[in-house]
Amino acid sequence: MGTTLHRLARTCARRARLVVALWLLLLAALGTAAATLSEPTSDSFTIPGTEAFEANDRLGAAFPGAEGATGQVVLAGPALDPALLSSTAAALRQVPQVAAAADPVEAGAVSADGTVAYVDVQLSVPFEQVEESTREAVAAAVQPARDAGLQVEVGGEGLAEPAAESHLGEVLGFAVAAVALAVALGGVVAAGLPLLTALVGVGAGLAAVSALTAVVELSSTAPTLALMLGLAVGIDYALFVLARYQQELARGVPRADAVALATATAGSAVVFAGGTVVIALAGLAVVGIPFLTQMGLAAAGTVALAVLIALTLVPALLTLAGSRIGPRRRAVATPPRSRWAGGIVRRPVLALVVPVLALGALAVPVLDLELGLPGAESQSTDNSARRAYDLVARGFGPGANGPLLVLVEGPQAQASAEALAADLEGLPGAAAVVPPLPSQDGRAALLTVVPASGPAEPATADLVERLRDRAQEVDGARIAVTGTSAVNIDISAKLAGALPVYVALVVGLALVLLLLVFRSVLVPVKAVLGFLLTLAATGGAVVAVFQKGWGAGLLGVETSGSIISFLPVLLVGIIFGLAMDYQVFLVTRMRERHVHGAPAAEAVERGFTDSARVVVAAAVIMIAVFSGFVLSPDPVIKSIGFALALGVALDAFVVRMTVVPAVLVLLGDRAWRLPRWLDRLVPRVDVEGEAVARTAPEPDLATARG
Repeated sequence: MGTTLHRLARTCARRARLVVALWLLLLAALGTAAATLSEPTSDSFTIPGTEAFEANDRLGAAFPGAEGATGQVVLAGPALDPALLSSTAAALRQVPQVAAAADPVEAGAVSADGTVAYVDVQLSVPFEQVEESTREAVAAAVQPARDAGLQVEVGGEGLAEPAAESHLGEVLGFAVAAVALAVALGGVVAAGLPLLTALVGVGAGLAAVSALTAVVELSSTAPTLALMLGLAVGIDYALFVLARYQQELARGVPRADAVALATATAGSAVVFAGGTVVIALAGLAVVGIPFLTQMGLAAAGTVALAVLIALTLVPALLTLAGSRIGPRRRAVATPPRSRWAGGIVRRPVLALVVPVLALGALAVPVLDLELGLPGAESQSTDNSARRAYDLVARGFGPGANGPLLVLVEGPQAQASAEALAADLEGLPGAAAVVPPLPSQDGRAALLTVVPASGPAEPATADLVERLRDRAQEVDGARIAVTGTSAVNIDISAKLAGALPVYVALVVGLALVLLLLVFRSVLVPVKAVLGFLLTLAATGGAVVAVFQKGWGAGLLGVETSGSIISFLPVLLVGIIFGLAMDYQVFLVTRMRERHVHGAPAAEAVERGFTDSARVVVAAAVIMIAVFSGFVLSPDPVIKSIGFALALGVALDAFVVRMTVVPAVLVLLGDRAWRLPRWLDRLVPRVDVEGEAVARTAPEPDLATARG
């Protein structure tokens, strides 16, 4: 691998202007495609094959119009005028794209104390096709009620205003990354190069993802995840190559040779680390959940672009920069050792036990993990949809925000539905059972069950299970439970079931890849155990903040509840990939020292000294980028940003830079051994480009010392 990358870097360096022009041309082409072809992303999370999802499709066929998006207008005041409520519903029925708007007086949607009422609005189109003019017309239709002094709030996926986008977090993260780069690389020009290449990669990746919306429906979270990872790894991978380039310059290697050597050595590690991230993200496809597959592939594509840029555009820009990027420090025969590494070598047991106990304590809350999909209840109280949710909960109980729909199909559908409704009276967890509504052809009936608990509460999931158990006892009819709450519950259950399979896949992948890289059995096992420890501790912290509400106010989290159901699976893939990044860049230098004759403890200390500065800078950059997304008003993005930032911090500083060196010191020479029979089977992979480094010309140390 090192030899191939060495040749590639020399080619890119010789044709530097052509390489830059080709990347700019690609960026322009993708930008044009995005501007002309992109379609809106979707906020819906669906999993074909689940009972609720399939029943929802049949519901649209039996009750035409029911497949469109829904909305809700909630009115509140000291004394609601029935005439005003009816006229508001009538005005809403005149709004374009509105198929129906139920009169709250006739539908019984007025609270017992007469202070809260709601109008259920059925739209004729799906959520992604609702036009902004429709929302504006809804606002005009409810204005007379506002003028009369009523509080009017609009909610539901079809009518709620899209959350305002804020890029303050990305800007702040980018600024911190720039400072970290300037400190690590010792110059403005050197610091600017990784930022520039990362922007090229992110721009190309996001443009490609945006253009893809013309042919596939993408989750609204997919571009944000691609931005998060593309920006973080794009900066880091360029940093690794650039830092190695400066090290070669400091040793007196000529610039052209330094570019090629840096790409062959650090670039080899970038290929492995980036490939690991790509495989882990693309592996989300095995979970069998479409929106998660889309998110994984979108992020994987952006990471792959970051790798290509580090191997081609970075060498070209280094050549064009010339003397404007110099060595970080002068070469010395024996670089000063890291005090941190020295402390670990002297007290390895303490360096192992304390972090493990601390991470174990942090992981305890993960035992109470509850998965779900966020609704209006997770939004800020500044959001109209959240205020509508609270008003409905106050006037009608929390379950009114997520009624369950029971679809009954068969020759005697109405009779079967009526019998089921009578059987469900008094069912634990059910606040009310609304009489069934027959379809036009009489072959289906729709029964509405209002839970006593909120849509995201575990008690509602228990009620769905009880409803499905009762449905099996009805003969002669096909019965299914659906509705938004049931769909979300089924998605969460499917994701929870997929998590162990995906963890097993990732762990198996890690063992194989690390076995190839380090030619050791104990090093991969230790790396995987460290990854699992990071994952558990990060999950515990996420549960503590976003589910239990401990310290939530410090992050601007106004309400606590279940954890977004796809976060654990996503966290496994991303943290695994990034953990392997730091594992490769740190431990390969330790292995290199040991292979060249250093005793085990000294190899750990020297290898740590060689790579720690760059790894620290890389981790700080990733943490800064991910932390920026914690400022997002979207609770989903906020939780993902928090989890990734904390996961990187714990894995880089606690696991890879403390626990791993301590374990390697305690294992001694045994850490680097591979059984002979396995040594014959495992192919040799030159991740650090040692073959190229051995054949490179001797550096001019006198020139390096100036």
